[in-house]
Amino acid sequence: MTIRTNHDHGQHYRPRMACLKKVDALVVEMQDPKNGVKFQEQKLVITTIPHAMTGQDIHAWIVKRLKVTPEEAGAFGTMLVAYGYIYPLQNHKKLVLKGDSSLYRFQTPYFWPAQKWPMDDTNYAIYLAKRNIRKKGVLETYEQEHYNHLHKWMNHKWDFIVLQAKEQHKAGKERKKPDRVVFDCQERAYWIVHKPPPRTFSAMDYGLDRHIDPNEEEKKSIEHYRRIIIFVQQYIMRSRTKSTVSLGALVKFVTTYKTHDPFLAPCLPSNPWLTDDSTYWELNMPNAEIPTQMRVEHWTFSFYELLNDPRGRADFWKFLKKEFSGENLAFWEAAEEMKWGTADSMKEKAESIYKTFLAPGAPRWINIDQKTMAITVKGLDHPHRYVLDAAQTHIFMLMKKDTYGRYLKSPVFKDTQKKALNPEAHNFSDAQLEQNARNRRPGIHPIILWQQAEEEKAKIAAATKQVDIKQVMSKLDRNRK
Repeated sequence: MTIRTNHDHGQHYRPRMACLKKVDALVVEMQDPKNGVKFQEQKLVITTIPHAMTGQDIHAWIVKRLKVTPEEAGAFGTMLVAYGYIYPLQNHKKLVLKGDSSLYRFQTPYFWPAQKWPMDDTNYAIYLAKRNIRKKGVLETYEQEHYNHLHKWMNHKWDFIVLQAKEQHKAGKERKKPDRVVFDCQERAYWIVHKPPPRTFSAMDYGLDRHIDPNEEEKKSIEHYRRIIIFVQQYIMRSRTKSTVSLGALVKFVTTYKTHDPFLAPCLPSNPWLTDDSTYWELNMPNAEIPTQMRVEHWTFSFYELLNDPRGRADFWKFLKKEFSGENLAFWEAAEEMKWGTADSMKEKAESIYKTFLAPGAPRWINIDQKTMAITVKGLDHPHRYVLDAAQTHIFMLMKKDTYGRYLKSPVFKDTQKKALNPEAHNFSDAQLEQNARNRRPGIHPIILWQQAEEEKAKIAAATKQVDIKQVMSKLDRNRK
């Protein structure tokens, strides 16, 4: 019996096939003997590797051929390594292009992602078994976990897998040493691309598998043209904005948020996902005592950004208390709590909000127009999550137009801005980052954490629950009978 799987990471129908075909053509051009990347025999420890090339030669060729900046060339070269078109000969775990003397080779076209070669678990099990034989039982931690899992799952044909691995290992010994090293590197690079170590970026991760080819051209039927006509009619009726206005707004937005975008600017003092340094999390906790300068600057972008940050909202509360005008923000928070609260508490929260903010003579009465007040009070007869949306929007706009501007000019904000921290960047060496990656362990699955929490709750409930002696004695009597 053969169990077939569909664990191909979206290889069934690849949505970016057009992009991959362009990359295929460029890689073929890179291998041109005259105008391509220079490759020659290179020494790797004591073995001579044929047709090897350095990372700086690849980087220089990409800059010259595509006419891009060195940073863009490095990103594109890393993409080629991540997709498996080029593989490193020295450090397999980090699928990046280093612009130095590190050695690389072109992957065999048989292993290119555009070939849509399905990743069979049997082939991966044979590869792990062969690697286990070669390394005499010493595998990487994640490889050992996969090996044990596949051994348990495919136990019915494990003898066949081990036999195939021994035959391939025996055939590999008969090759010349350079060819054997090259073939081993090719195979390992393929499986590291498609079965990466834990917490490693995978270029092959395309989400859910597609069983309908998105690259296939649609047949020109009557239904096809009918949908085109409907789309064009809706497109003509749509309102328009001048391109200069929309592009100006886009440029303004990008200029404002550029230094706050984690993809465009580095995290200070360091990126915790790469360095395992928790300083960034500690400085940016929701209710940190002293915020960072970048965080305070973020509050000035818009009133929504200020309210969306718990630390910024606390600072805004401090300003409102000095002006004795905190009822608007209190109502906004109560509306948010009602919107995201449980369904059982809707009626109770609606009554509390009405008595506190909306009823005549309420202790924290808010000033909204008569029409909005009438709609809100009438809706509270049958409360639901969004019954306060009109009043909440009105209060939000009032605070945005009046209170927010005064807050940015107030001594409270200036004092917070003056005390804000500006952390210096932590510079970690490549050796330190590699050591952190080796020491990193996969996190506990959320389901396991939930199960542990439920077991702990059950134990506490059992310990605190009062025991009914009569029920216990009656159960013992029934068991004796």
